[in-house]
Amino acid sequence: MADTIRSIRGMNDILPNTTPYWQAVESTLNEVLTAYGYQEIRFPIVEKTALFSRSIGEVTDIVEKEMYSFTDRNGDSLTLRPEGTAGCVRAAIQNGLLNQTQRLWYMGPMFRHERPQKGRYRQFHQMGVEAYGFKGPDIDAELIVMTSRLWKKLGLSGLTLQINSLGSTEARLAYRQTLVTYYEKNQALLDEDSQRRLHSNPLRILDSKNPAMQELNDKAPTLLDYLDDESKQDFDALRETLDSIGIEYEVNPRLVRGLDYYGKTVFEWVTDHLGSQGTVCAGGRYDSLVEQLGGRGATAIGFAIGLERLIALLETMNSLPEIENIDAYIVAVGDNAAKKALCLAEQLRDQIPGLKLITHCGGGSFKSQFKHADRSGARWSLILGDDEINQQVIGVKTMATGEQETVPWDALANYLQS
Repeated sequence: MADTIRSIRGMNDILPNTTPYWQAVESTLNEVLTAYGYQEIRFPIVEKTALFSRSIGEVTDIVEKEMYSFTDRNGDSLTLRPEGTAGCVRAAIQNGLLNQTQRLWYMGPMFRHERPQKGRYRQFHQMGVEAYGFKGPDIDAELIVMTSRLWKKLGLSGLTLQINSLGSTEARLAYRQTLVTYYEKNQALLDEDSQRRLHSNPLRILDSKNPAMQELNDKAPTLLDYLDDESKQDFDALRETLDSIGIEYEVNPRLVRGLDYYGKTVFEWVTDHLGSQGTVCAGGRYDSLVEQLGGRGATAIGFAIGLERLIALLETMNSLPEIENIDAYIVAVGDNAAKKALCLAEQLRDQIPGLKLITHCGGGSFKSQFKHADRSGARWSLILGDDEINQQVIGVKTMATGEQETVPWDALANYLQS
């Protein structure tokens, strides 16, 4: 017997008993985003590797360790997208979308080769939002307010909003040197990852999840003390707007982004219900990326929500959306009954839009078919045999009570609707 082929570790199947929750969550996200005027964009899963190495940064963990890259038959280096922002910017530049302001959103799989654990997978799904051409900070506030509305719509509570400003490129360069000097004085206390990042990406040391690094990072200089005047004004205006709307937040001076293209506003929604993978939504401003990827300079800001983590959080907090059950299941015994069942089912679907109806296929006795009907969770079983065909009626059994009535075919739609 041939060996059974299994899925790749960290790339998981989403099974039929789970997909209704995904569909409900995706529908809610779509509904809220559309209400704010955001439009969906879809772009390829595979892009040229240079897109990510140029945007994300050569010395990031993603580019150095985590990207799924390969060379195709034409000799081009291609990569499965590890995140959505770079691809969205590329699509916007290529298709001339940046001649005016844009509010865009997308949803789909991303890929990173990292150690799988709860809330972190090699194929994972994100919903991303990008806004182009808005100078802010009003657009920064809109994105944060919109995410707050998403949590309310999904029935989530207990998420904490953290905000920070990374300032301008010039401010970060000045701060970067101060930070390198600080860590060099304490180099013996740096863990292996921090040693590697010291001269390539020192801001990422602040984001270390190693508890042994906590005290050292707490004493490090803060970027807020090095902000340029414009970034200070924008950050103060953002805070004033959030205060006026009633959005609670924490200023976290250690909050940085793992990708090189961010500047000014950054934010995260975090929870303590998912262990170490507590970030549910992360975003920020990346005004330099469009020009960096060859487009004319355009301001930009966005965020991404990890759908696996969001659904895990909903499950942990007993807030998964209610799933509508099947309305009816047609039990039909005999060849004539099976044919008639398909005809009646189509008539009912025409007469009752949105009806969730299963027609039994594959034959079997009444007993075996009723087992299928019961497992389906249907509210009613519609029973059809030779006697019912001769009389042009159908049995309607309420599964919860076992009560059964006989209904003429031409009255069935009205009966079910009432």
